[in-house]
Amino acid sequence: MQGSAGEVFRTFLKLGLTSFGGPIAHLGYYRQEIVLRRRWIDEKGYADIVALCQFLPGPASSQVGFALGLMRGGPVGAAAAWVAFTLPSAMLMVAFALGADAFAGPMGAGITHGLKVVAVAIVAQAVWGMAVTLCPDRTRASIALGAVLIVVLTTSASLGQVAAIAAGGLAGLWLCRIDDEATGGHVGFAVSRATGFVALALFFALLAGLPLLATLTDSQSIAVFDAFYRAGSLVFGGGHVVLPLLSAEVVPRGWLSPDQFLAGYGAAQAVPGPLFTFAAYLGALGPAPAGAAIALVAIFLPGFLLLVGVIPFWDALRRRPGFRALMRGANAAVVGILGAALYDPVFTSAVVGPGEFALALTCFVMLAAWRAPSWIVVLTGATGGLMIGAL
Repeated sequence: MQGSAGEVFRTFLKLGLTSFGGPIAHLGYYRQEIVLRRRWIDEKGYADIVALCQFLPGPASSQVGFALGLMRGGPVGAAAAWVAFTLPSAMLMVAFALGADAFAGPMGAGITHGLKVVAVAIVAQAVWGMAVTLCPDRTRASIALGAVLIVVLTTSASLGQVAAIAAGGLAGLWLCRIDDEATGGHVGFAVSRATGFVALALFFALLAGLPLLATLTDSQSIAVFDAFYRAGSLVFGGGHVVLPLLSAEVVPRGWLSPDQFLAGYGAAQAVPGPLFTFAAYLGALGPAPAGAAIALVAIFLPGFLLLVGVIPFWDALRRRPGFRALMRGANAAVVGILGAALYDPVFTSAVVGPGEFALALTCFVMLAAWRAPSWIVVLTGATGGLMIGAL
């Protein structure tokens, strides 16, 4: 069902203001607001989109938001979803670059820690809810467990995620064939195959042409766009994985000092929305005029181009019985990946004592049993973090 771009913007602005905790937590916020509350898409369709975006390079949570906006409001809705979800954290990161260090001191540290505990509850609820729907039998539960083992035993987190989904898909193709028919229509995108081919061609043209263009023109703006576009093109697994790539681009060139880079990374943990908005901080301190806007667009663009390029073929593929079996396995693997992430880094980085465990459990009960709005849970977590820090 189609909606307006304004509706998409308002929904994602709320998410952009309240979605703390990183990309895995964002998927939980999306599920709570869009799948359960607004019912724009069903659980299986949402899992399809998550699985697709996990396969592609780029910021998975932002790609999922972009796809949901595209499904609900067309191209304008996709742009509205990205702008609304990204703008709050981007503005905070630019403010931090200009000297507004809102999270310095013990109080800021307490709030940040409390928000990390909120992420534990959000991800736990997402894992539980998706497991009930997507792992209803022993076969798919076993695939989810296998995905956990793959992620845990693989040294590269991003490689482990891709390998887990690929293995889950192959296992589903073999073990999850059910005599059913595609439900049809629960994941629909108004994107033609011609548009998809154009998007893929543009992705590769920019990836190959920007370095040459930056060398020929000696333009700082093009150099910034090239650096951030390449970083966004080559990363699987979300914002944390892109940090080494960004450091290699901006620190050796002298655009930022190592201390400035690390300070911005610390601030990025305290703001809602996608971690890729760290690029706005780096661009604001870089050499190009309007560097924050250039860096922000450049780092998100490749992931969106790839998504638009693949989407036209996605719906036709999932209607094939063999592909639906593959997707059952892949969706079960997504549950396993979320489960592994719930432990590390979400739980291990947030729950360091009994106080944090009690706060995480309180937030989980508020979400799962009391059905409390996410902003109340976020406020509870921040307040709890302050209280724990004061003890």
